[in-house]
Amino acid sequence: MDQLQDPELSIEQAMLDYKRLGYSDNWINQRLKSIEIRKELTDEWKKHGLQEGAEFAFLTDVIYKAWAGKTAKEYKQYKGLKKENLRDNMTNKELVMNMLAELSTKEISGVVNPQSMDDHEDVAKRGGGVAKGAKLKLEAETGKKVVSKQNAKKLLPSTKGESDE
Repeated sequence: MDQLQDPELSIEQAMLDYKRLGYSDNWINQRLKSIEIRKELTDEWKKHGLQEGAEFAFLTDVIYKAWAGKTAKEYKQYKGLKKENLRDNMTNKELVMNMLAELSTKEISGVVNPQSMDDHEDVAKRGGGVAKGAKLKLEAETGKKVVSKQNAKKLLPSTKGESDE
């Protein structure tokens, strides 16, 4: 009940839960920001009359495929996940790229004002493409891949979410 009167308590509880699971403060901050950005994107989709469920999942797959080269299902398989939350198993770099993709998709949608599902798909590809460009540039500069097989089970508690694989 307290959390209904003060939503900040829910956020603090989420932070404590992630901390207990062994995630770093840096990763937790990134994850909470990613939740905010995802909410802004889904609000944009709802504003355009899109439905949670199949339509959101389809567009999310388009975004993932554009920047990471994998659908959500393929990405989860790559990381060895079954029912676990994909974002909870992303490294900091993956979270940042996904946030960039979702933020870009929302921003492009706001400018383009897509009307059809085909229009939304195009916007999602473009938004994911922004992150793909950043991912490729980062990989070229560092010689390290962004998309990683690492997941929460494979990372040590002290370095959870911060690996460079």
